[in-house]
Amino acid sequence: MVSVTNPDSSNTLGADAIDVAIAQGIDFDGSPIPSEKLDLYHQVMALEAGRQRSGVTNTMRSRIVRIGAKHIPQAELNQMLLAADFAPLKEKEIEYQIEKQFEKDKHDIIH
Repeated sequence: MVSVTNPDSSNTLGADAIDVAIAQGIDFDGSPIPSEKLDLYHQVMALEAGRQRSGVTNTMRSRIVRIGAKHIPQAELNQMLLAADFAPLKEKEIEYQIEKQFEKDKHDIIH
């Protein structure tokens, strides 16, 4: 099991580390996660657990786009989607990526 009370980066990598921290109610810095935040998180996750799914490949593509956009340039991600026989990036996904990059750049300039 991953220990999340140590802020060592090896214990804070990947989505599983987040899930472990939430289950323990302890943030990566060792501080407790406030119960109000945990309660709201669990309430929303329960709603999501009851949602009808549209299909595995649709969900795979959504995750690839959402996570890939953080790590892979837009044009390269689009080519990777096409090469894997997924639909190309949609206009709204491209606009969202541009908006997120603008916000990140703006934040970096201010700080």
